[in-house]
This record gives sequence, structure tokens and C-alpha cells, in this order.
Amino acid sequence: MNWFFLTLGYSGLSPKAPGTVGTFVSLPLGILILITFDAYTLFLATVLISIIAIKQINIYEETSGNHDDQRIVIDELAGMWFALSIAPAISISFSEITDFSNGFLIQSLLSFALFRYFDITKPSIIGRIDKEAKGGVGVMGDDIIAGVAAGICSTALWQGYLYLIA
Repeated sequence: MNWFFLTLGYSGLSPKAPGTVGTFVSLPLGILILITFDAYTLFLATVLISIIAIKQINIYEETSGNHDDQRIVIDELAGMWFALSIAPAISISFSEITDFSNGFLIQSLLSFALFRYFDITKPSIIGRIDKEAKGGVGVMGDDIIAGVAAGICSTALWQGYLYLIA
């Protein structure tokens, strides 16, 4: 169960770009939670998963001696879900997903792209956390901050767009 959890249903075992695959798997799951429940539920689920993941990553690193194994992609789920709980953060039904006027799908996809950008380039504090924090906090921390930054930037870009067309 631990490896299934850490690799996000084994998506982290992808031979190419496991982080991107893990993020891509996380996107529809997060959207499903947003539509079925709300942004608060997604946020709280992400906090809970992050806490569990930090503990499980610490156990994995102690037994394997391997820090930040690229196959561990539960951190991508946390980052993507934090971004989604900030950016679209609206209640819609399944039929409204493709209604571009509500911005849900646009902000979700923008959050995905921005999260991957921040997670790969690791600017500013994201890179510092990645390099300096140890254990599960280091593995999860940079993705959590990248997700928050992606959510904020996505929201700002969408609001700027709405301001320009109004």
C-alpha cells in the first residue's frame, strides 16, 4: 500500500517524465473532487494527504537511503491539488466544465502548466526548500509551495483577463 500511495497508483513508475505523469493523473482527480464537493474539501484532503505523505516518505527514505526518489509523485498530487483549490475554486456541475465563461477549465489547465513550470524550474524559495529541507518535508515542501504559487498566478491571470475584457 505504501508504494501504491507514494507513486500515486504506480503512475510514478512511468519511464518518461514521472512527475508530469503524476501531475496529469492528479488533475482529473482534483477536478472530480472540486465538482463533487468543493474547494474546501479538496484543500483539506490535500493537507491530510500531505501530512501522511511526509511520514511515509520519511519511512521510505530511512529504509532505502534514497532521498527524493523520482518515482515518488504523491508530492505532485499535493502541489496540483493546492493549485486547484486556489485557482478555479468554484462550484460547478459536470455540464458546466466546458463553459469557458466560468473559467473553471481554463484555470485548471493554467494551474497545471504553471505548477509544472514552478516545479521544474524551482525559482526562489521553491528551490531553497528543495535543496535545504530534509526528508518528507523537503520532498513535499517544494511542490506545495509551487502549487500555491501556481494557484495564485492562475487566479491573477484569470482576473486580469476578466478585467481587460470587461
